[in-house]
Amino acid sequence: MQTNGENRGSRGGCFEMTITIQQIDQAAKTLEKVVQQTPLLYSKRLSKQYKANIYLKREDLQEVRSFKIRGAYNKIASLTADEKRRGVVCASAGNHAQGVALGCFLQKIKGVIFMPRVTPNQKIEKVKQFGQKYVEVKLVGQTFDDASAESKIYTQQNNMVYVHPFDDPLVIAGQGTVGKEIFEQSAGNVDIVISPIGGGGLTSGISSYLKQKNSKITIIGTEPQGAAGMHSSVSNGSVTSLETIDTFVDGAAVKTVGNMTFAICQKYVSKIVTIPEGMDCTTMIELYQKDGIIAEPAGALSISTLEKIKDEIRGKTVVCVLSGGNNDLLRYPEILERSLIYLGRKHYFIIEFAQKPGQLRQFVDQALGPTDDIVRFEYIKKTNKEKGPALVGVELQNAKDYNSLLKRMDKIGLQYRILQQDDLLYQYLV
Repeated sequence: MQTNGENRGSRGGCFEMTITIQQIDQAAKTLEKVVQQTPLLYSKRLSKQYKANIYLKREDLQEVRSFKIRGAYNKIASLTADEKRRGVVCASAGNHAQGVALGCFLQKIKGVIFMPRVTPNQKIEKVKQFGQKYVEVKLVGQTFDDASAESKIYTQQNNMVYVHPFDDPLVIAGQGTVGKEIFEQSAGNVDIVISPIGGGGLTSGISSYLKQKNSKITIIGTEPQGAAGMHSSVSNGSVTSLETIDTFVDGAAVKTVGNMTFAICQKYVSKIVTIPEGMDCTTMIELYQKDGIIAEPAGALSISTLEKIKDEIRGKTVVCVLSGGNNDLLRYPEILERSLIYLGRKHYFIIEFAQKPGQLRQFVDQALGPTDDIVRFEYIKKTNKEKGPALVGVELQNAKDYNSLLKRMDKIGLQYRILQQDDLLYQYLV
């Protein structure tokens, strides 16, 4: 999906929205003693791989391990004395919650934070750690949007102040300080900036600063394929709510982007690239194994995007915003699983084995290749005395071996069904 015309106004009944350089400069002053100016690090590995000058903006090195402290604290610090006395409420899948929690602690005000039940435990514990006695965590619903709806009701009922995770000028201006730092650290010598999009606050802030400083800088947004709300909205010309989303990339799993962020992204973002979740997992593993960087799924989106636009970036200076590093170690088995499936190295089958001696041995000896491995095997149900279906997971050394495996299974007459990720049986059994 290409979005051309960087100076267009918004369409579809939405309004024109601008965050000024002055607003972002003011946010930078507010954040001066709270936020770290994170490094802009040159990546030798990625630069060599893509024949470009690739830099990583390391927002995972913030105290809360994401950029979210910038917008959250800028909003909280700007509240009136009466608003601070009433306290704040927010909804978040994790990172914004940590920013709000730290902001509440630093400003010594009450905060109530709504988070989806599927939020990784690591993020929930961090919220409590940063907020200490000043914050209360409420776990509701399965998505950010569920938590958001409940948090807004609570805000009204208790006459508190809502700190939106992305659709607020002060929050966007706070996130825009990332763009200010990129511009200053690079002396303005940047061709392309790739920024992840959940609700759109980060990309809106970055693009607002950079495009007003230098209209020739290209801003590329990136979203997970299973939660591409901004991509859908810009394609349709108005904010479009997704019916369902994949919550795996929890930091970017938003059904409905903001009206403000939509207007800004529509105005300044040249392209929005969607990334398969499995591809993002592969990037996370490579960052850890090759660079020693622990990125969360949303944090790796910008680096994943390089592969999708490799022909466009050759010879150019590119900044990838590594937005966060809050990843629960307990998620790594799923991350590895998704990566192997995306790479074509892991496959699941339902195989009907005849209930007589030697059937499994025949499968191992005659169907599997010398480097293929059975990583899961369980009988589902013995439907009769002659046959019994089994769930079989096979991991290949090389994705190219897949067709050979199928040919060998056909040759020995196996009755099998390939389980695809969008298959209901896959969701139930795997």
